[in-house]
Amino acid sequence: MRKILLITGASRGIGLATAKLFQASGFHVINLSRSRSPLDGVENIEADLSGEGWEKPVQTGLRPLLSGAEQIVLVHNAGAIIKDSLQTLDVDAFRRVLNINVTAPALLSHLVLPHMQAGSSIIYVGSTLSEIAVPMSCAYVTSKHALVGLMRSTCQDLAGSGIHTACVCPGFTDTEMLRAHVGHSEEVLQGLSERVTQRRLVQPEEIANTIHFCAHNAVINGAVIHANLGQVGS
Repeated sequence: MRKILLITGASRGIGLATAKLFQASGFHVINLSRSRSPLDGVENIEADLSGEGWEKPVQTGLRPLLSGAEQIVLVHNAGAIIKDSLQTLDVDAFRRVLNINVTAPALLSHLVLPHMQAGSSIIYVGSTLSEIAVPMSCAYVTSKHALVGLMRSTCQDLAGSGIHTACVCPGFTDTEMLRAHVGHSEEVLQGLSERVTQRRLVQPEEIANTIHFCAHNAVINGAVIHANLGQVGS
């Protein structure tokens, strides 16, 4: 059985952990991002999802790789986060975040769907901030809320196709992106750990396992899966 994982942002963090897990499960992995995945055997297609015009060359590159696949798991993992608010809004930066976090997943799903057979799946990687909001994360919160809506629309639009979908929403995960976002402050990271019941950060491999489970269980369709170690009530 020819199985393919097509994932965005498999060069590090959750994306890299997911690529490793699926590769070990017998999937051929295709990484779509600006940076190459360090994993041997991964097919890399370079694309900047923050702008326009990437769709046509990506579609051309994917067509021969996806042709004849019996199962495709499409994981929308690439994401961007900035510190912003309505008061400090930078329109170009806001559009860039929405392009990467929302528009690109919609367009990529549209391109890949003709190649997907029953038993395939589309998994979106959301966030704790897909359902709540915090200050100074306007673009990110907006985009991650929208991603849940996109997943739910995917579920309804693909009814009867045998293709299922879910949105996995990680909590504070120990990734390069989170560490950069908090200025590599160990004090801030420790503070984040204290906000969950397990008193630690989520590991990328734990999110990869959750994605893998959702991709292989069609009963999880149209679902938002919280993977956050249990948040402490405020």
